[in-house]
Amino acid sequence: MTGRAGGPRIVFWRHGQTSWNLQSRFQGSTDIPLTEAGLSQAKRAARLLAGLRPDRLISSDLQRAVDTAGELARLTGLEVSHHEGLRETYAGEWQGLTNAEIRARYPEQYAAHGRGEPVRRGGGELSTEVADRSVPVVLEAVEKLPEDGTLVVVSHGGTIRTMLGRLLGLEPMQWECFGGLSNCCWSVLGQGIRGWRLLEHNAGTLPEPVMGDDT
Repeated sequence: MTGRAGGPRIVFWRHGQTSWNLQSRFQGSTDIPLTEAGLSQAKRAARLLAGLRPDRLISSDLQRAVDTAGELARLTGLEVSHHEGLRETYAGEWQGLTNAEIRARYPEQYAAHGRGEPVRRGGGELSTEVADRSVPVVLEAVEKLPEDGTLVVVSHGGTIRTMLGRLLGLEPMQWECFGGLSNCCWSVLGQGIRGWRLLEHNAGTLPEPVMGDDT
């Protein structure tokens, strides 16, 4: 990313496609592997992200994230640090169910979550609890970056949303303002004068420099 302000940068990269993604099943902490298409997505995205010359690479310890991160590690020579704290939201009884099944079996929970209320989906974690366990992992890695360094975080769509919301200082009810990440796409935070700012969201190509009055 050329033409950016100085300071650290965090690239939040979602894992590639899985069979449960194709079936619209809630994966959560269930350890589902990549499909062949998902592995191809990871290879393509890794070639692009290697162009950012990342300094550190951390990943969820679930296999779909591990294998996605491994493609970037092979291209950059970086060692991957795996963390349980970067796993997807644990959603208890929702895990393994399709979206239609969840709406049919848990209509009140589903509706409350849609309204932005704190809900233990399927008896699992609150979104704020996911942020509590994931954000410290990221900030610890940021502290180890060189000046103006880049950290790549390989994680999951729901967990990435909570990390973005927490790091940008938004109230939990506002975290859903971030649309979902497509498989193997990423979001980028950069350090601004007043803290973290969102530079890219759901990107699949390398960003262009920002030119004009809003640099």
